[in-house]
Amino acid sequence: MRVITKEKNNNIIALVQSDELLIMDIQSALDFIATVNYESGCNRIVINKEAITEDFFKLSTGLAGEILQKFVNYRVKLAIVGDFSGYTSKPLKDFIYECNHGNHVFFVVSEDEAIEKLAAAKG
Repeated sequence: MRVITKEKNNNIIALVQSDELLIMDIQSALDFIATVNYESGCNRIVINKEAITEDFFKLSTGLAGEILQKFVNYRVKLAIVGDFSGYTSKPLKDFIYECNHGNHVFFVVSEDEAIEKLAAAKG
C-alpha cells in the first residue's frame, strides 16, 4: 500500500494505491482507516475499487453497509475509484446513486473526480 497526499480547498486527501486487497471485512476496514490516518493524518481517502473485496459490491452480504458505517462513525470520507458499469444489480446501482448524492462516500471513475468530490464535501 502506498499513500500520497494532495491538498485541495484546504483539505488534505490521502490517495491510497494498492495492487492487493486492503478491505476484506469490517476489521480490515478499521485497520485501513487507522493506518491511513496514522500515516497521513487524513480523514478523506481515495482508494481503488480493486483494493476492496468483491463481496462488498454484493449488497446481499451486508458488508458494504457495515463497512461504510465504520467510515461514517469515524468521520472519514471515502471515494472509491473504478469502473462500476459492469455491475448489473439494480440495488447496487441505487446504492451508488444515493452515496454519490450524500456527503460521506462517493463512487467515481477517476482519481481527479474523487479529489474534487472529497474536497467539496462538507465537514
